[in-house]
Amino acid sequence: MIIQYPRQALQFFAPAEAEGIDRRVKITPIRQEQLKPHLTDSFFELDVPLLLEWPDGRREALIFIVEHESDPGRFSITRLASYCLAVAEAMGTTRVIPVVIFMRDGRNIPRSITLGSDRKDYLHFEYIPCVLPQLQAMAHLTTDNVVTALLLPLMHYAREHRVTVYGEAVRSFFRLEQNANRRRKYIDFIDIYADLDEDEQREYTERYTEEGAHMAGMRERFEQLGEQRGIQKGLLKGLEEGRREGRMEGREEGREEGIQLGEERRLRQMLAKLLSGRFGPLDAATEARLQNASLETLDHWSDRILTASTLDEVFRLQ
Repeated sequence: MIIQYPRQALQFFAPAEAEGIDRRVKITPIRQEQLKPHLTDSFFELDVPLLLEWPDGRREALIFIVEHESDPGRFSITRLASYCLAVAEAMGTTRVIPVVIFMRDGRNIPRSITLGSDRKDYLHFEYIPCVLPQLQAMAHLTTDNVVTALLLPLMHYAREHRVTVYGEAVRSFFRLEQNANRRRKYIDFIDIYADLDEDEQREYTERYTEEGAHMAGMRERFEQLGEQRGIQKGLLKGLEEGRREGRMEGREEGREEGIQLGEERRLRQMLAKLLSGRFGPLDAATEARLQNASLETLDHWSDRILTASTLDEVFRLQ
């Protein structure tokens, strides 16, 4: 999500530092491969840093390091500080801004660390925290920031406002994002974290008729897309064996591929709910991993979740 919408993400997570970041600013994800000579330990595998450059030279380049934490208890401020120093050394700059997004609330989350003695402090480090459950969802319902809209279900709200939060998140997202592929990709994010029950789904359909109809149509078109692709494949093959036989085969292959795409989508949703229920809210990297996995891999992960004690064990293929 941050790679897809970097400006909006920084404006939401770090508004003071993001002031003045307009479309003229070039934002580039720094690939981990560039940092490998300096970051050899596996525990440095955090989220991708973003390099911001002003082509007109009015400001020096900045690096934003944005880390997701689904479990506050696993957050290590010393690890983050080490990572920031390593990135600064690798990129030859001291203009580094660390941001941490907490998807769950937690007590005693360290906000800073100071190294030194009784006589003097020698090193001080702090970061910009964004604890989503501490933000009031009802205050952001009419947002003009697509990232804020997507994250509404992860903010704080009363149970009786769940349908409203979900409905306004979908409405704002559709208003702000016109790309069909990105709509299809991220609408599941809102679905999973809102987690409406059947009664709430019915209430949503009644209250948000336009958005509900649009979502139903979008999902139907997505499942039909696989069928259409299969028909095209079958027709191409059918040209060799006969127009009639190819048409019949195309329809059958299309139906099968459409069914498989539908199965994959349902399995992704089910697996995402199981994973978030057991290990806490999923970060963007895990969401992307689920979206890109094959049906066979998803099925394997579904079996692993029964015995795995950590998220890494679920994704281990051996």
